[in-house]
Amino acid sequence: MSTDLSGTRRDLLRGAAVTMGAASYSRVMGANDKLRYGIIGAGDRGQHDMDLFTTNSNVEVAAVCDVYAAKIDQVKTKHPNAKSYKDHRALLEQKDLDIVQVTTPDHWHAVCAIDALNAGKDVYCEKPLTLKMEEGPNIVKAARVNERICQVGMQQRSGKHYLQAKAEYIDSGKIGKVTLCRTWWHGNTYHLRKAPASLATRPSNLDWAHFLGPLKWRDYDPQQYFNWRAYLDFGGGQVTDLFTHWIDVVHMFMGQDIPFSAQAAGGVYNYKDGRTAPDTINVLLQYPGDYTATFEATLAPGISGAAVEICGTQGRLFIDRSHFEFFPVGRGAQSTVVKVEPGPDPLTQAHVNNFLDCVRSRKLPNGDVLIGHRSAQASHLGNISYMQKRRLDFDPIREEILPF
Repeated sequence: MSTDLSGTRRDLLRGAAVTMGAASYSRVMGANDKLRYGIIGAGDRGQHDMDLFTTNSNVEVAAVCDVYAAKIDQVKTKHPNAKSYKDHRALLEQKDLDIVQVTTPDHWHAVCAIDALNAGKDVYCEKPLTLKMEEGPNIVKAARVNERICQVGMQQRSGKHYLQAKAEYIDSGKIGKVTLCRTWWHGNTYHLRKAPASLATRPSNLDWAHFLGPLKWRDYDPQQYFNWRAYLDFGGGQVTDLFTHWIDVVHMFMGQDIPFSAQAAGGVYNYKDGRTAPDTINVLLQYPGDYTATFEATLAPGISGAAVEICGTQGRLFIDRSHFEFFPVGRGAQSTVVKVEPGPDPLTQAHVNNFLDCVRSRKLPNGDVLIGHRSAQASHLGNISYMQKRRLDFDPIREEILPF
């Protein structure tokens, strides 16, 4: 795979300014103007994000699209005036939509996001941005060429305690020289979900062929529909679902987002249920700043927890979604703890709010599409290394895997 990002194209993907031209927008948005919102993919995560969008009274759910009509019905119980669609292309023909949320399985992200951007909509796309690494530059290009806001759902970028920890310990240099960034996410039971009895036979209002989309045909399988993250045709397993969040935190803290090598090992060690994504995985990435970033995850019972740990010569920073703690070097040194204020999902709510603010201001959002591409890219390198059973060397300038 070769992705040439050199020269003017690379400048295009970066974006030449921190704001996007308001004159190119179909109308200049006022603070109290209604934003008409469409949702493509109305499953659990899609409806969760929708509920966070609609905490803002200026957001109106105007359209919903899903291949399973039961999901559309769930949305319409809350938003009865929303128009319903089975095909995202029909939804995008609805001219009065301002913003579109893409919360489909990963194999539909690139098509839906690019189509929405080309249709002139601002886009909130859940992570990972892509199913395949080569899809990323095309999504970035669509956002830049159409001058659209595109936020990727890596909500740590909008988390106050992540930003505070970065400023106080990374940017200030208090942590010293960082040599290792450890990440882990164990016991994520979402990857072990079992399809309910109601899906054992394909419901008549579930369009399986459309769900598969660009993938090769296979007969209806309730597990592949309901627990699609366990199958590498549809997503990247724990690596792109979970590591993408944590490697993005590393990128945000360290100011570098392109590794130069990747190694991974793992397998389906315990859950012999037909899944193709490993239930246990270890990833090791090397970065130009003389440090490594690692990820480990297992679904095996008996271990749980998820966090990032930044290890420097003057201290160690532990951070997760509920708090951070800094452990300075030295005998008797006292750690510092900062906890997050409780709430239903404060990180994603802040990230959604940032997106809505940027739709009005035309500033690049916290989780801009290029950031989303780079974090997905790093995760894909781990998965490709796992599947090819070899170390990958990666050219950080051309952003391509080097030959053997």
